[in-house]
Amino acid sequence: MKKNTYLFRVLFGAILIIGCSGIAFSDSNGVVHWIRLDGIINPVAAEYIVRGIELAEKENAVCIVLELNTPGGLDSSMRSIIQKMLASKVPVITYVSPAGSRAASAGLFLAVASHLVAMAPGTNLGAAHPVDMTGKGASDKITEDAAAYIRSIAEQRGRNVQWAEAAVKRSVSATASEATTLKMVDFIAKDRQELLAKLDGVSVTVLGKQITLATKNATVKEVPMTLREQFLHALGNPNVAYVLFILGIYGLIYELASPGFGLSGILGGICIILALVAFESLPFNLAGLLLILFGIALFIADIKAPTHGVLTVGGIVSLFIGSLLIFSPAGTKEAPYISMGVSLSVIITMVILTTAFFVFAITKGLLAQRRKTISGKEGIIGAIGEVTVDLNPAGEVQVLGERWSAFTEQGPIARGEKIRVIDLDGLRVKVERV
Repeated sequence: MKKNTYLFRVLFGAILIIGCSGIAFSDSNGVVHWIRLDGIINPVAAEYIVRGIELAEKENAVCIVLELNTPGGLDSSMRSIIQKMLASKVPVITYVSPAGSRAASAGLFLAVASHLVAMAPGTNLGAAHPVDMTGKGASDKITEDAAAYIRSIAEQRGRNVQWAEAAVKRSVSATASEATTLKMVDFIAKDRQELLAKLDGVSVTVLGKQITLATKNATVKEVPMTLREQFLHALGNPNVAYVLFILGIYGLIYELASPGFGLSGILGGICIILALVAFESLPFNLAGLLLILFGIALFIADIKAPTHGVLTVGGIVSLFIGSLLIFSPAGTKEAPYISMGVSLSVIITMVILTTAFFVFAITKGLLAQRRKTISGKEGIIGAIGEVTVDLNPAGEVQVLGERWSAFTEQGPIARGEKIRVIDLDGLRVKVERV
């Protein structure tokens, strides 16, 4: 009996050990969701990150890693992401990577809001001062609001509150090693494998509960942007939106300047519509748009009523200034944590192309409208032809590839001589010797 009891205890202990080992094995082979944002933080980026967090919660992931490289973005998009991070049921780790990347401006806010932060060597974060329409510092009211927001997040995540506030008010930045010393970053990891190894066994607090990460042998599940998100995110780039808008104007104006309706009008309309979609995710400035349209109107006016280039110069100036202002927070409630203007090199390129476009393409189209008609009475008068049957005074001539009955008042004109049509009388042409 005692022997049986002893055997039972041994078997029970073995089963318990095996069961516990099975649980540990399951945890150590969990799934880490990996999302990647490279570019501006805009509504599409916010939609993508929020979707990634919700998917990780639904599939009970060990954690979610946000690989980040951003110059910043829009306040509203940034705050919607942070709200989801703070309410996340799974740990969120921001990883600034690869080397050469940054978590600047709005990106710093996302890093501070994460449960853990890691950086690859050769990366940096900080410079979170909101900007105004010129790319300079925003008003004190906006700055103080941003400073209070990042202080509250830093306190909640146990990060360096003073440095985080300085990043907003004085635009300070830090390298990966400096950020670690400042207690803004938890790890430095050169690649994914090193990051997962360092995260393994680390305890984090998620919604008041302590969770120990098991990531060393975890499976990584990539969660990419959908094709729709990739397309809309690319449109959200101010340079892309600006070029589409200018190209759309080219197409529409060329179509209006030329007879009929063809490919240029269709492509121009598509470009304009895509640009308008992009404008919804950018701090769009109506004054900038009006200056661009006014500049193009000056180009057209100078073609129709030449002023020796005066209007063209005015058009270039108006187009250039409008391009600088078109994506700025002036007149909007949005406070971007990045200068959202179009690249100066892109502006200069498009101004040069626009000038060339109006000098050549539009001039050609307008001249086509003024070109002498080649059919009917107006088309044949003045045309040069050749006598095919002697005119004495009537005969036949060939003009514009057609044979006509003809007559002349200049006396006989022999076959083979060149003539010019000077009038049309019914179905006969009146000609003279050239």
